Amino acid sequence: MQTFRSPSRRTWEQIIINAALIIICLLALLPIATTVLISFKNEQDVIRNPPIIFPCDTPTQSFDPGACRWSVEGYQRVIAPKPTDYWPFIALTGNMLRIYLPNTLLYAVTSSVIVVVLAGMSGYAFSRYRFRGHGVLMTAILAITGVPLLTNLLALYQMGVTLRKSFLVYDDRAFIIMVYIGFFLPLSVWIAKGFFDSIPRELEEAALIDGCSPVSALFRITMPLAMPGLMAIFLLTFVNVWNEFIAGYLLIARNDLKPAMFGLYDFLGQNIINLQVIAAACILIALPIVILFLFARRSFLEAMVEGAIKG
Repeated sequence: MQTFRSPSRRTWEQIIINAALIIICLLALLPIATTVLISFKNEQDVIRNPPIIFPCDTPTQSFDPGACRWSVEGYQRVIAPKPTDYWPFIALTGNMLRIYLPNTLLYAVTSSVIVVVLAGMSGYAFSRYRFRGHGVLMTAILAITGVPLLTNLLALYQMGVTLRKSFLVYDDRAFIIMVYIGFFLPLSVWIAKGFFDSIPRELEEAALIDGCSPVSALFRITMPLAMPGLMAIFLLTFVNVWNEFIAGYLLIARNDLKPAMFGLYDFLGQNIINLQVIAAACILIALPIVILFLFARRSFLEAMVEGAIKG
């Protein structure tokens, strides 16, 4: 006769851990799911009291799939589509898609690429060479990472005002990109150095013996192995610049050059009672980051795992 065996202690631990992870994920996704639902509701369903999760109720039923009142009113007010003379094309005249998101994309991509290049070169130099002041410089770079951007904003603002008055050719876009590079570069140097430290020098020495020049060995051997770390630096810088608000708000004088977070702030002032419009704007701002991580998630996770194991 077969006897019943209770799950082992290890099995119960796995069940508890998995249940805890599921609960944490659900709690993390709850605000996102709520924002998505609000963005597809009309104004009457958003302001209802008591609130409803799904706008699918009727006078006789609390939930009827055939009576759902989903709406794209919020997205229409954000993107403001208008017909053009070239049917079936339409023009997206909303400031969020026409001005603010392209500005943020320019700042994020440019800053991230330059940070990756500078951090890669600096990290390689700090990893492979020992020179006078090596330790002092690394300590100073680490100390700089602890200084928040907010404490430097007054000096940066005064610097921007002085440059704007002193030079006939001055561009707020170039200035804010330099600010982002200076703020995110120090930590990126440390990250890059950690990845270069994990790559054995013997690989470069073997390439030199096989006839490669030092530059050729760097780009053929070392850089491909450090690519996950450089990709992680790019993604971290991109996300931080994309989500940054206060520097773009204060250091850029012209509204048509300000980033998407200022656009969301401007939308909030105009639509304080239209929550479906605010939710739609939030989804449109977050969507590029989600798409970027969907395409680059393998490289990013690989970089995080390698950094945890080798670092």
